[in-house]
Formats: sequence, C-alpha cells, structure tokens
Amino acid sequence: MAAASLKSICFPQLKTRNNNVPQRPSSRVALTNGKSLCYKSPMAALETAPAAGISETFSRLKQRGKVALIPYITAGDPDLSTTAEALKVLDSCGSDIIELGVPYSDPLADGPVIQAATTRALGKGTNFEKIIEMLKEVTPQLSCPISLFSYYNPILKRGVEEFMTTLKDTGIQGLVVPDVPLEETEILRREAAKNNIELALLTTPTTPTDRMKAIAEASEGFVYLVSTVGVTGTRTSVSGKVQNLLQEIKKDTNKAVAVGFGISKPEHVKQVAEWGADGVIVGSAMVKILGEAKSPEEGLKELEKFTKSLKSALV
Repeated sequence: MAAASLKSICFPQLKTRNNNVPQRPSSRVALTNGKSLCYKSPMAALETAPAAGISETFSRLKQRGKVALIPYITAGDPDLSTTAEALKVLDSCGSDIIELGVPYSDPLADGPVIQAATTRALGKGTNFEKIIEMLKEVTPQLSCPISLFSYYNPILKRGVEEFMTTLKDTGIQGLVVPDVPLEETEILRREAAKNNIELALLTTPTTPTDRMKAIAEASEGFVYLVSTVGVTGTRTSVSGKVQNLLQEIKKDTNKAVAVGFGISKPEHVKQVAEWGADGVIVGSAMVKILGEAKSPEEGLKELEKFTKSLKSALV
C-alpha cells in the first residue's frame, strides 16, 4: 500500500546537551582527504553517566533558554557502520536528542529521500536485530538520548512488551510511532512507561483542537508537531501556520513541543525556534547528505558541517 500524503495515514490525531555530565576525551575519525572528525572515544564511555531522558533534556534546555536540535537519520544507510559513526558525529556537534529511523518496507509518512534511504538500508540487509546490536555498542558512548522512529508493524511483529524491553536494555530513551492512532496507543503507552521509554505522539495541522489536547496529554517526552500536511521532505520555507499551532498547543500543555517535517535549513531552524518551539527536528536534509555522498567519509564530513550550521542557528 502506498500513500501520497499524511491525509491517508492514521496519525494519532483522534531527539541541551547535558552540560552537567563530565565531557569525555575525543577520538578522531580519519578521512581520506587527511582531515578528521571529532567524536567520543569508546573507552571513554565508561567515564560518563548515562544520557538524560527526553523530558529531562528538554527541561534542562528550557532552564537555559535553549531550543533542542533533533537530527534524524535512517539506520543502515549507507551502512550500519557509517550510522554508528554518524551518531557519534551528531552527538559531538551538539545535538540534544537524536532520532534514529528503523527501515520499513512501507514507510507511509516518509517522502522520497527517506524512502530511498530505507530501500538502500533494507537492500543491504539492515534489520531491527542488527540495529540493536549496533546501538548496544554506540549508545554508551553518547551524551544525548536516542529516540527510535519505528512504524507499528515491526513492533507488533516482535510483540510490544519484548520490543520495549529491548529498547530499555539497549539504552534507548524515546520512541515515535507515526502510524498508530491515539485510540490504539494504550498498550504502547503502558509498556513504554514500564520500561521508562518516552513515547512521543504526533499532531498535524489538520488535527481538531480537542484531539490535539488529548494527544498532548497522552504524549510523553514531547509533543511532535508535524509542520505541514504531507510526507517528510525538504521544503523552501516553513508555513506560518506553525506559529499559530505552537501557540494553540502551548495553551493546553506544559510539555515540550518539537516541530518536524520540512525543516531543512538553518534559517528554518531559527524561524521555528523564534516562533516558540522547544525543539526542531531535521530529517530529510540529514539523510540526503549521507545517502548521496560519494563515500561514507565524505558524508560524515558534510554531516558534521551541516549539523554545526544548524546548531549555530539556535545559539
């Protein structure tokens, strides 16, 4: 089944950095051009406390008057070893939360860039088990929390209880499931709460006010505000309606609200932050850099440069 826009998706309409944690010494990723990327050393991970949770991260940022930078990448594109290095690069560049997408064969909420990344990842044999194996090695090395982005079928396939337990054991702090309606989130929310996984729910520009309130009340970690009707993807500008939507949501909740879909430039990040968002999610632009690079090394280098430009827009 395919879909052209979020109108056809059952959205539930019905991831500062912890500066109190001691900083680890850094290692360098050597690039083919002789330059290097800075990321945290695996051995140094033993010296650092676990990353703060999603809610706690937003709370600490709010106290400092800061907005969370939340990049998204697809696991396994171009390969899982590059994904592991990308997570370290994103962390070292000041990302506050990282969203990691689990490749799925029918990604209804995703536009062409992420769909192509998903196809490449699946074609190389990426699956949930391999992603978890990679994360068990990498998560202890990160100072920011990881939120997994997964469609519902892969979760049901493993069983909700087992899935949540696996996330907890891997050190995952948050979860976003874009294709499950609010009425069907009870089991997800219950099992997530048991395992200290913060399940963020999505609301869109077409969500009725009463339903938006219910979503905000049920959401944990943050409320995910989809900026536009349609699938993920880069856009030339962010709709001015986002400002009104942020104001409307914030009238009814004290929870953090992060804006995603169509955020792809430093000026977008700056604008959405000025409108009152607590977090800004950048996905397709990140995925495109890694997916279209001539080599993994080049992709990591460009990812570092782009992430720093986004972080600078939030200073």
